[in-house]
Amino acid sequence: MIHVCPLSQVAATVESTNAGHLVTLLTEGTPFERPAAIEAGNHLSLAMHDIVNEQPEMVTPSLAHVEALVDFARAWDRRRPLIIHCFAGISRSTAAALIVAAALEPERDEAELARELRRLSPSATPNSLLVRLADGHLRREGRMISAVEAIGRGADAFEGTPFRLMLGQYRS
Repeated sequence: MIHVCPLSQVAATVESTNAGHLVTLLTEGTPFERPAAIEAGNHLSLAMHDIVNEQPEMVTPSLAHVEALVDFARAWDRRRPLIIHCFAGISRSTAAALIVAAALEPERDEAELARELRRLSPSATPNSLLVRLADGHLRREGRMISAVEAIGRGADAFEGTPFRLMLGQYRS
């Protein structure tokens, strides 16, 4: 099970879910302290800005970020939940949840997965660059890109409401 939340809800989400793994997608320098319940080896921190085009003095999401995320996800034993968060829980983290689900369930239909993401999080607006990079890396032949385009931009929100994305036969 994957839980997605904003930075402000990480500690509470770790505590309420008994999560064992954590993915952090924040801009370098954003204050964050890994919850003690998450072992250092079970925490992946990816520093990037929430942008889709290169901008001066900003870290653009890259293929290296996607590869690290996919490798981390594939190493996750799934005995305890995985939490994915970014600052607002709307763009980088929802893209990462989509990527992890697509990587772990290669047979899962991209359009169904994107619609499920929208149902669970009306504000979800997956970072399109992360999705595009993952689509190529996972050899999804444009289907992840099309699926995210089909659900469109999510509802305006300062921060997303935490949600859980089920994997396997136990979908929410």
